[in-house]
Amino acid sequence: MAKKITGYVKLQVPAGAATPAPPVGPALGQRGMSAPDFCKAFNARTAQMEKGAPIPVIITAYQDRSFTFEIRQPPVTYFLKKAANLKLGKKPASGSKTPGRATVAKVPRSKIKEIAEAKMADLNCHTVDAAMQMVEGSARSMGIEVVEG
Repeated sequence: MAKKITGYVKLQVPAGAATPAPPVGPALGQRGMSAPDFCKAFNARTAQMEKGAPIPVIITAYQDRSFTFEIRQPPVTYFLKKAANLKLGKKPASGSKTPGRATVAKVPRSKIKEIAEAKMADLNCHTVDAAMQMVEGSARSMGIEVVEG
């Protein structure tokens, strides 16, 4: 018989750096799950990923206080900032304060294609061209110009 699901918890946790401190601990504690167990399992699964990359994770909580979790790719904005050499880290750089008027960086279309291929599993599109259009839209809304190349 299948376990009864009591809820879902969506978090964005740095790869390989999950700790039971906020926001992970309180979010899991509300559902009665063990934060240290999640942190150990998450850090083990994300050990081979780039350290500190923000990883979206969906945690499924069951009635017997056990859990499973699904890891997604980092957000498109993270990949775009990385491709544009914008500052990443504790205080990351944001995009343009006035997108559409001012640009903060330029990214070649070849990088857009790489990002689209990496995010293909998480996006709701069927072709790489459609994924590229979604990534280009995100770039435009951040004030990043897409150039040929």
